Amino acid sequence: MTLDLFPCESTTTDLEAIGPGAFVLRCFALAQSAELIAAITELERRAPFRHMTTPGGFRMSVALTNCGTLGWTTDLQGYRYTTLDPQTGQPWPDMPDAFMSLAREAAAAAGFSGFVPDACLINRYVPGARMSLHQDKNERDFSAPIVSVSLGMPAVFLFGGHARGDKAARIPLLHGDAVVWGGQDRMRYHGVLPLKDRPHPVLGCQRINFTFRKAG
Repeated sequence: MTLDLFPCESTTTDLEAIGPGAFVLRCFALAQSAELIAAITELERRAPFRHMTTPGGFRMSVALTNCGTLGWTTDLQGYRYTTLDPQTGQPWPDMPDAFMSLAREAAAAAGFSGFVPDACLINRYVPGARMSLHQDKNERDFSAPIVSVSLGMPAVFLFGGHARGDKAARIPLLHGDAVVWGGQDRMRYHGVLPLKDRPHPVLGCQRINFTFRKAG
């Protein structure tokens, strides 16, 4: 397997099924990438990226921030959504219109029409950063899908089963790709392998990944 098998060089979207209710949308966000990057720069100014601590006391290798009505946080007290940024004490920044449109269009393209996210978790990976296998289970509405968008450096997305020990597929993701999973696939374990140092021409040595959820 090589990440170069799926170069995202056009605005043509290819829908790739990875489960009954899970799809990779190749190049889906490519045409909007400049607008999305500009929005992330503004969001970072208002709610800076930070490395949070898990309930087990581990510092996450991935830096994160949020936008939307609710934001995902973690500390020694547990995983949860909050209306206020614990670092600033202010509400999380509003979700940009470009984010909302992208999330709704990606969900609809994968067969989940009517998706209206109220939370967007934005992760920043640098070389060596990873995300261990986990389920997104802090949301109240499991009937809504998860929409994930990748920008910057390539990554290998792990998409497992409904048990942590199930074998996970390794799926290359490039700048502009989106992944949507819902329905019977909504609670599948997923993660990201440690990023290799393969700089992106625009974002350099980082990958920005943002996931949209219906959390409240």
